[in-house]
Amino acid sequence: MHISREDQARISAAIHAAEQKTSGEIVCVLARASSDYAALPVIWAALIALSVPWPLIAFTRLPVQHIFIAQLVLFAAALLILSLGNIRVALAPRAVRRVNAHRAAMEQFVIRGITRTKARTGVLIFVSLAECYARIVADEAIDSKVKHADWQGAVDALTAQFGDERLADGFIAAIERCGAVLAEHFPADAAAVNELPDRLFLI
Repeated sequence: MHISREDQARISAAIHAAEQKTSGEIVCVLARASSDYAALPVIWAALIALSVPWPLIAFTRLPVQHIFIAQLVLFAAALLILSLGNIRVALAPRAVRRVNAHRAAMEQFVIRGITRTKARTGVLIFVSLAECYARIVADEAIDSKVKHADWQGAVDALTAQFGDERLADGFIAAIERCGAVLAEHFPADAAAVNELPDRLFLI
């Protein structure tokens, strides 16, 4: 799913507008995938290739060399097909995809400097497209006051747009909802400074 420069600018403007009403900080990250799942096509292709000899041995009189060549050809073909992006991700069990996406969200929370804000009032809005995963991660000052359920509206706004080519609208809706929650618990402070970039990070 493509995010145009215009959409990125709209998201940046939405972050800036939301932060005018709160001392909190909002960071947005969009990942194409949370893992490359590179090992899965190899494993599945090997399993498929290993299943080839038994019916050939049982029902044909092919020489061993021909069976071996058939294995190699099938392994190469299966590996090529299963390595395609969408198929490769689909090979991973749903639980594995969620674990990888959650790990990536936690990594981005640290990498983007959200834990280094002065008042510990940073929020990450994270989306991983391949896993159809969205998560709001709040720093400790916010997490102590805001229930996880209060972020559900923002998550729902994001996931509702995954299949509609309107992901930017989903981000903006989520930013506005997060901004409202932050403004309620952490209203704007004249002394506060903008500590984190108002932009969408693409990874």
